[in-house]
Amino acid sequence: MSELLKVGLVSASDRASGGVYKDEGIPALKDWLAAVIVSPALHFEERLIPDDRKTIEKTLMELVDEKGCHLVLTTGGTGPAPRDVTPEATLAIADKVMPGFGEQMRAVSLRYVPTAILSRQVAVIRKQALIINLPGQPKAIKETLDGVFAAVPYCIDLIGGPYIKTDSGVIKAFRPKGALRL
Repeated sequence: MSELLKVGLVSASDRASGGVYKDEGIPALKDWLAAVIVSPALHFEERLIPDDRKTIEKTLMELVDEKGCHLVLTTGGTGPAPRDVTPEATLAIADKVMPGFGEQMRAVSLRYVPTAILSRQVAVIRKQALIINLPGQPKAIKETLDGVFAAVPYCIDLIGGPYIKTDSGVIKAFRPKGALRL
């Protein structure tokens, strides 16, 4: 088993990938993960790409199939606009859909904004990786991860990834008693 947690970070944004403005999604993800995960060591694979379904599909497959990521977090492209295609790309490359994540992400976001009902975030398993679509704004990324990440370490356990320990003062990972390690 790997002593390194490989995490793919994907920001799907036409304007950020085109240099119109600076991407804030990937830095927000890195900061949040660094504050929460205490072990194993983190290795990030970062991709800033346009909102293009084929590009998103190809990027997700590369991160899982070639780079061996255990967790892939995407930001952006989850709304109802015509160019928002991250969920379609994610579902297209999935082995299993994890609907509880999408349900919980929307429930969490609805506490903050009524427009969360417009979100189409999904989570899937591809091979040995959990892929989660997140919103694009740093504040919403944090709120959403705060609401769902407690289940992520055990999910990674179940699909054969490294044992993730979190800072329980920030996020306490949930595992059944029989799955706990010291």
